[in-house]
This record gives sequence, C-alpha cells and structure tokens, in this order.
Amino acid sequence: MADKKIYAIYDDDYVLLESAKHLVSKGIFIRDVFSPFPIHGLDPVIGLKRTRIAITAFIYGMIGVALALLGMWYFSVQDWPMNIGGKPNFSLIDNLPAFIPVTFEFGVLCAAHGMAITYLLRNWTLPGFKSHNPYPRTTDDRFVMEIHPHDNNVSAEDIKALINETYVLEIDEK
Repeated sequence: MADKKIYAIYDDDYVLLESAKHLVSKGIFIRDVFSPFPIHGLDPVIGLKRTRIAITAFIYGMIGVALALLGMWYFSVQDWPMNIGGKPNFSLIDNLPAFIPVTFEFGVLCAAHGMAITYLLRNWTLPGFKSHNPYPRTTDDRFVMEIHPHDNNVSAEDIKALINETYVLEIDEK
C-alpha cells in the first residue's frame, strides 16, 4: 500500500523537535510537520529549504514603487500640473524629494499585500480550498509529524518502533 501515512502526535514543540532529530539520525525522512505555531530550528532538521517569499516581497515592493512614481508623475506632471509657490511641476525629478515618503509607503503596502496573497495561494489556505491538515487539533494544542513509509527504506512497523522510542502521545496510521 503505497499511500500509507504514519502520524506521530505530540503535545510539546520541544519534544517534537527532539523526536525529529532522533528519527532523522536513524535515517527516517519526515515528510511534514503540522503545528499551531512555527517551531524554530525544525526546518534544517527535517530538510526544508529556505523559502523564496522574501524575493517575491522585494518584487512586489518594487512594483509598488514603480506604480507610485508612475501615478505621481501622471497626476502631478502630466494630467494636472500645478504652480505651487512659484514652482511649476514640469518634471518628476524636480519633485522627487516630495514623493519619497508616499513612494516608500506604497511600496510597503504592495509588498505586504502581495506577500499575504502569495502565502495564502502557495499554502492553499484561501477560503474554499480544501485543508491539507490531517488533524484539526494541530491548530490548537497538538503537534503532528507525518511520515510516509514509501519515502524510507524501512517498514511501517520499524518506523513505529522508532517513534515509540520518543515521547509520543499517539501514533496513527492512515
């Protein structure tokens, strides 16, 4: 049965982290961990790579900066130039120091919204999407490790025996 999954359920994040270290040292590949909050130090233990969401944040921020400068050039120079204090608005460069705060804030706004939308799309957590979380209590007070026996060169019974060496609350097989 190739799609069998083993779930090890814990009640403490530190215990799960130490259990993951123990299992990985024995050659077990941990597919995923579900927890109510991020567990610091777990990513390198189970082999997760750094995400590229910071790159997308930079790209969204630069798009926001470009849109802000384009909009302020169009509104203040092209569409409705105003002579304020004897200083006509004939170019964006002459008025750029006044536009810096608005440009920065619009870049931050676009980066934040773009990151939030990207995060929700990437993790399939938008409303209407089916949840990939196997245990609803992982959003409250439980920590779950997901192991696929076909990812490892060990039988499911051997994996369960290794999990039982840790302080596991419950082992479930689906």
